[in-house]
Amino acid sequence: MATLSDIGVAAAINILSAFAFFLAFAILRIQPVNDRVYFPKWYLKGLRCSPLANGAFVCKFVNLDFRSYARFLNWMPAALQMPEPELIDHAGLDSAVYLRIYLLGLKIFVPIAFLAFTIMVPVNWTNNTLEHSGLTFSDIDKLSISNIPNGSLRFWTHLVMAYAFTFWTCYVLKREYEIVASMRLHFLASEQRHPDQFTVLVKNVPPDPDESVSELVEHFFLVNHPEHYLSHQVVYNANKLSELVNEKKKIQNWLDYYQNKYERNPSKRPLLKMGFLGLWGESVDAVDFYTAKNERLSRDISLEREKITSNPKSIMAAAFVSFKTRWGAAVCAQTQQCRNPTIWLTEWAPEPRDVYWENLSIPFVFLTIRRLIVAVAFFFLTFFFVIPIAIVQSLANIESIEKALPFLKPIIEVIPKTIGASIPMKATFFITYIMVDGWAGVAAEILRLKPLIIYHLKNFFLVKTEKDREEAMDPGTIGFNTGEPQIQLYFLLGLVYAIVSPILLPFVIVFFALSYVVFRHQIINVYNQEYESAAAYWPDVHLRIIVALIVSQLLLMGLLSTKEAASSTPLLITLPVLTIWFHRFCKGRYEPAFVRNPLQEAMMKDTLERAREPNLNLKGFLQNAYIHPVFKSADGDKIDVAMEEWEEEPSLIATKRTSKRSTPLSSKHSVSSFSSPEANKERSKP
Repeated sequence: MATLSDIGVAAAINILSAFAFFLAFAILRIQPVNDRVYFPKWYLKGLRCSPLANGAFVCKFVNLDFRSYARFLNWMPAALQMPEPELIDHAGLDSAVYLRIYLLGLKIFVPIAFLAFTIMVPVNWTNNTLEHSGLTFSDIDKLSISNIPNGSLRFWTHLVMAYAFTFWTCYVLKREYEIVASMRLHFLASEQRHPDQFTVLVKNVPPDPDESVSELVEHFFLVNHPEHYLSHQVVYNANKLSELVNEKKKIQNWLDYYQNKYERNPSKRPLLKMGFLGLWGESVDAVDFYTAKNERLSRDISLEREKITSNPKSIMAAAFVSFKTRWGAAVCAQTQQCRNPTIWLTEWAPEPRDVYWENLSIPFVFLTIRRLIVAVAFFFLTFFFVIPIAIVQSLANIESIEKALPFLKPIIEVIPKTIGASIPMKATFFITYIMVDGWAGVAAEILRLKPLIIYHLKNFFLVKTEKDREEAMDPGTIGFNTGEPQIQLYFLLGLVYAIVSPILLPFVIVFFALSYVVFRHQIINVYNQEYESAAAYWPDVHLRIIVALIVSQLLLMGLLSTKEAASSTPLLITLPVLTIWFHRFCKGRYEPAFVRNPLQEAMMKDTLERAREPNLNLKGFLQNAYIHPVFKSADGDKIDVAMEEWEEEPSLIATKRTSKRSTPLSSKHSVSSFSSPEANKERSKP
């Protein structure tokens, strides 16, 4: 068992490690040669110039202003100076709300820690239970619930504090949910025009024997959204083409590397060994080898493009449909399109940068089969898990265990008391974990050692022009998929140990405070987000904290049951019920702002836009937004593929689908046109 001195040593080591990281960062960040590593966001915005362009030769690489070294921690107040509205304009709402998760941790745990140390810690400390327990313990463990004797009336203090902590956490969560929902609505109302505001993703387009997917989509939306439909783009299965394009990029990088190497030393052609990992084998000219490979991939890419565009089977039963107004897109995305609820499924299109094209090429039927396989696997896993659980459950009663296994009687009379005392005493392990991962780990994040090394390697071997140097920068992103779940672990630890061992709370608070400052600095100066969801992930953050709160309540119930606090344990059953009710209330009150777009807001924005830009060419604005990246040229312009979907609306022409005469407007793909207005009227009759 860790002693107080052990915790102190571990804390000193991790504090020194964090300070060393901060000191190294403070020195490296002010060196001109590292400027693009620690301030890439400003370069990408075009608001920062390279310090290597001016000054003496030595000053281009080393900062000789010794006064700047004395201000090595000035980045901390600088990171806190930018107001939140300016931060949203600078980095987006996703980044600003991500920082609010750390603030949420401080809002929850600082008052909880104050109550815990002023009320519960004295209650726990003024006992001598551990001294007579025969267990190995430290002075830290005397601050935990383990030091309360079994059946003591002092457990009522922990019960009251459990209610207080739950109510405070729920209050802060509700208040934060309300603030973030308001921020999201304001952001959506004030943000600039984006393609996803006008576009809907349509899935499970039903097959039709007479028309292609593109023709079918056009007809359906001309009939059902005649006043608002603008254009559409079908989804191609271009996964193989994407692999070829990615392979060509890698080959092109190697070709650039060897060409740069040859230009530095024209007297010697670079060679490449064809054996394993280039360590042995026949030597060939590296430039000629990668040039030939690059040309072969170019031919394969051209053939694959032609194959995709000429093969109807390459078109998936999905399309991006754009509308003339935000209001029209909101109506389509949030309503059922057909009496059959399994076809013509609509949802808001993601931002173009957030489209995962590989998944879009998976047919709806295959997705359903995959869900079925997962459900069946989950059923059998649960079913076979029930068997050992049933066996254990039959022995759950202590008397039953004593009868079935009498030789375990001495141990049984002692498994509950020991557990009740030892579980809270495991806090020292998590304290060490928080210091290593939460303190030193966060401090290492700001150092950016890996991007620093990679940038200088690229800068030395590959960079030839200023554009190459910009491409060598790797600003990175926050990484919501990995960073946010990691934060939830600290919420779980804080909520679980707030009652049983409050000594852990100061370490959690330091983590949230330090992370807030570090990641605020990184968001302002480094990270460049790949997409913007307008904080659509906040309901998941709320739910995970609720789950952590319920877990802490259930664990406290189990712990008190082992401490023979039978009179207080039943009262804890109310807490999970109240917490679940609170979550359902927040879900109904605030979550719609994250999954639906109010028609009032959409109409308001459309009206303002028509007044300010009456001649807006919306079709031109949306033309290339949802084209698969492999169909775009290097400068982002669309190549000649599926251009017919984006031509101007044609005159009324006949449809190939003679079986559906109720279609009032027909496809631009049709061969013939209506012969007369009378014929058009006749075809529109049911």
